[in-house]
Amino acid sequence: MTTRTWITATPPTPNGDLHVGHLAGPYVAADVLSRFLRADGEEVRLTTGLDDHQGYVAVRGLRDGDRKPEEIADGYGDSIVRAWREAAIGFDHITRPRTDPGYREFVQDFFQKLYDAGHIVARTRPLPHCAPCDRWLYEGYLVGECPLCGSATNGNACEPCGRPNECGDVLDPRCVVCGTRAELHDVERFYLPLAPFAGRLSAFWAEVDMPPHLRALCERMLADGLPDIAVSHPADWGVPVPVAGFESQRIFVWFEMAPGYLWEYAPSGAALPDSGPVQFFGFDNGYFHAVLFPALFLAYDAGIPLPRAFVVNEFYQLDGLKFSTSRRHAVWAHEALAETGPDVLRYHVLSDRPNGRQTSFSLPALARSRQHLATLWDGWLDRLLTAVAQDCGGRVPQETPSGPAWERLHGRLTRIVDELREAYGVPGFDPRRAIALLDEVVACAADFGHVHAHERDRPTGGPAHRAALRGQLAVAAGLSAWAAPALPTAAGRLAALLGVPADRPVHASALVPPPAGREISPATGPLFSG
Repeated sequence: MTTRTWITATPPTPNGDLHVGHLAGPYVAADVLSRFLRADGEEVRLTTGLDDHQGYVAVRGLRDGDRKPEEIADGYGDSIVRAWREAAIGFDHITRPRTDPGYREFVQDFFQKLYDAGHIVARTRPLPHCAPCDRWLYEGYLVGECPLCGSATNGNACEPCGRPNECGDVLDPRCVVCGTRAELHDVERFYLPLAPFAGRLSAFWAEVDMPPHLRALCERMLADGLPDIAVSHPADWGVPVPVAGFESQRIFVWFEMAPGYLWEYAPSGAALPDSGPVQFFGFDNGYFHAVLFPALFLAYDAGIPLPRAFVVNEFYQLDGLKFSTSRRHAVWAHEALAETGPDVLRYHVLSDRPNGRQTSFSLPALARSRQHLATLWDGWLDRLLTAVAQDCGGRVPQETPSGPAWERLHGRLTRIVDELREAYGVPGFDPRRAIALLDEVVACAADFGHVHAHERDRPTGGPAHRAALRGQLAVAAGLSAWAAPALPTAAGRLAALLGVPADRPVHASALVPPPAGREISPATGPLFSG
């Protein structure tokens, strides 16, 4: 029976182009898992969307000279989708909230059902207001200090500590657009009390696979008492609240994302899979995915399968500061991709992935990754293919590799591939480890090639030399399968050059050379570093 796996990657905010930090976080990693599972024969659906209705989109329009938020969302949304495609990230569905027919109504129906069931209630509480702009401040409109950790924060959630706020409790609240200190005024809006879900959330957290940092956040929130979460704001950008008397308010965009995830999988009403999704996101979005969304799904339909795993990245820094679209502190993905191509950039962000700790990007480090691929990976393959052309007439040798050195290499590679499967799979997913293991494969093959190149100089060493070349061709064929989840474009080029299938599973069975006598042409350019 075919396993069905749903993988999600948190929707980015289209208030700017996609940057390298985004790629290093959820998107390339989610694609790696998707490709690995598909090659294994699983039925996979990889989905995401665009977070069109974030307040940051409207703020970007104001800062750009009164551009309409629709123009910002659509223009940068198209740019983000192109960057995903250029990075070889193969989403099966990308939700476009502004243009997907039926999306708005689906979100409103979700909200209405929770309101009718009494899960959403009206509360009158303070909300910051900017008098000069005549605007209520929330999300990206608001800046101040987190009431829990004291860090600089925007409205609704604090990135450094991951905890929610309700905007009115933000310390020293100021308007992002004009810098004016905000005034607090009572406003009636809708809230979702989380306390009634404490027991079921605690049971869910005991089952779901998630990293300790996120688990600690959940447990701290539970110990402090789960708060009421504001789920609407007086605003003119977003999905209108469907409740009579509140038409001037908009549904909180992070509430909107919960039904948005359901829409991603089944926009036409198809049945959800039996098991919950594997969700990829950054720690700054951890509270939403681990606390708010499960509570909303439990309130909406207790039969919805909750996530089975959270794959969480920490912040990826640039020059010691977090990548930030809103602050324009970024290296843009389309520029890096134009410089290096998808494989070099994917290799670099996977090898430097902020998994369990913050890491930092730099252009010199990216250049070093490219040089590493050119020297180790392409260097070995170029030497191998050149030797096949010069010493074997450009055809796969007849001789079969054998002897203690080959047996050691074969055994070592078999063990590496077992570890690689673990690093690619859901329970032990670790793309940093996967890249290190692929490097080890290439290093082992290159060492074997250097040692056995001397067979060519022996008067009777021709057969041994050709056998060693055929053994290396077996490793190259294996590499085309083993590297495919991480570096799909280059792995596909290598598979085509060798004449082997490009969609084989990551398994030791791929360690087989192309058929003897097959013509192998030298590469016309770098396979992995070009």
